[in-house]
Amino acid sequence: MGAIIPITKIKAVRERITKQGKSLCLVGGCFDVLHPGHVVFLHKAKKAADYLIVLLESDQKVKKLKGERRPVHDQKMRAKVLSNLTSVDLVVMLPFMEKKSQYDELILKIKPDVIAVTSGYPDTDYHRRAADLVGAKLKYVTKMIGNHSTSKILNHNNEVY
Repeated sequence: MGAIIPITKIKAVRERITKQGKSLCLVGGCFDVLHPGHVVFLHKAKKAADYLIVLLESDQKVKKLKGERRPVHDQKMRAKVLSNLTSVDLVVMLPFMEKKSQYDELILKIKPDVIAVTSGYPDTDYHRRAADLVGAKLKYVTKMIGNHSTSKILNHNNEVY
């Protein structure tokens, strides 16, 4: 079972991982309603390094990105679910972050070896820039898996959330 930590503890965790000589893969997202696409992505991301850290967006950020009726599960619940996946070593509960510069500061603290993304996912330009910022490898670990998305799940049978 992975640990759940606030953002303030990430630098100390990164130092411990580095001292152990382990490589670190970083992913991020909302992970509101976990589906097979998420699980496959996280499993493949874990294979990219020794240690997988998930940056978990705040409830306020999910609402801004996904709409007024989201998230379905609050950040603590989403973190609990993610931390129980065998592929996830650490979940970092992010505060509300609006600016890319805030994410850049966080990436500089973590200094991942790999940033894993899904091929075809929007905004991979930011992921490329973040990887370049710290000399990390940007790795496309999977394609979009089938027709899975939380929004599609919630809109099933025209039920709009």
